[in-house]
Amino acid sequence: MNETTKHDYISIAETDPGRMGWMQGFPPPQDKILSAADGSFFQFPALRYSVNHMREFLPTREVSANKEKDGIHKFHVKLMKELDTVTFTPWKEANAITWGESLERNFTDGIIILHRGHIVYERYFAGMSPWGHHAAMSVSKSFAGLLASILVAEGKLEEQRTVGSYIPELQDSGFGDATVRQVMDMTTAIQFSEDYNDPNSDIWKLSQAGNVFRPANYSGPGCYYEYLPAIKKDSRHDHGEAFHYRTANTMVLGWLISRVTGKGLAQLLSEMIWRPMGASSDAYYQLDPAGIAFAGGGLSMGLRDMALFGELMRNEGKLSGIQLIPKKAVQAITTGGDPHDFDRGHEYPDLHGWSYRSMWWITHNHHKAYMARGVHGQAIYIDPMAEMVIARFASNPLSSNKYIDPLSLPAYEAVANYLLVC
Repeated sequence: MNETTKHDYISIAETDPGRMGWMQGFPPPQDKILSAADGSFFQFPALRYSVNHMREFLPTREVSANKEKDGIHKFHVKLMKELDTVTFTPWKEANAITWGESLERNFTDGIIILHRGHIVYERYFAGMSPWGHHAAMSVSKSFAGLLASILVAEGKLEEQRTVGSYIPELQDSGFGDATVRQVMDMTTAIQFSEDYNDPNSDIWKLSQAGNVFRPANYSGPGCYYEYLPAIKKDSRHDHGEAFHYRTANTMVLGWLISRVTGKGLAQLLSEMIWRPMGASSDAYYQLDPAGIAFAGGGLSMGLRDMALFGELMRNEGKLSGIQLIPKKAVQAITTGGDPHDFDRGHEYPDLHGWSYRSMWWITHNHHKAYMARGVHGQAIYIDPMAEMVIARFASNPLSSNKYIDPLSLPAYEAVANYLLVC
């Protein structure tokens, strides 16, 4: 199915998980059972159920939160219902719509707006709840990017050293002579296609290497770390030449992080970010057959905790007056990369002038906003000037943000402009 035509006949009401009846009953009817073994759990509209239940389909490892009550961050809630009436015009459309109307069009499952650290807007749909967990998809990449930035700031990871010098297993791969910084910014020149619509693309081969459910005749790599060394360099280009969004880079970054610390991503995220910031519940990573966390898209978490992570970033690593992570680690991200490198990739023409830095998307707009982004509409949008954080979970039938941005980005900017004058 072509992504640009899906919205022609699919509605949010018709695909509500409760109405669809997925996995309901003891046992559920055969036609309502979803499975990771056959991939049905990740096909739309079943996706709308599974994003809230990933742990029931795949092996996972906890990212432990602080279990002490006094260690949990407590938000002040002061809802601004008028935000539903904020208007904006989606890109390439003639008519304005309201923020409230946009949530349905974007298949929003849950959304929070923080202003100056307070919750001013919070809504849930499609089975999502304040205490539930939702797949963050490629927002996971930005968590890995921050972990790496912290290690760089602490002198434990040298960004100008080559990948091969840290991981000899990758010396002869396309990553061998790339620097850590080039991996962090996705400016490596590798042979890797990230076309989600092509079942034969490399992103699905990477996914298969990490899948615990495989065809009986499968003879490929047994885990992510067996797949990555086989990726070749693109001889037509040099590392550092242009930005190309490739999940394989994040998987290598996760390997680097674990290699230099001797710890897995779940433990590191818990120790360095999740527990210190006062997350209210455990998050969890999906695992491959070797127990390796899916750094590129395997995190699930609660919406309030994702918003809190955004607030930690907005305050340059500080919460409740305490510096929890190095300020320079956050600043190394928010200053952004080279917009020319970004544009030379020719992958996101609608985001002209943006850059990509340490697995974060930097707008370089007047508000100096930046983002973590994931397929099907997952997002953390941070606007320092408006003192705003937006965290959104969604189950959009369209996977690529190229099709979601025209409705989402002007909506975020409109809310920021409203809050700026409040």
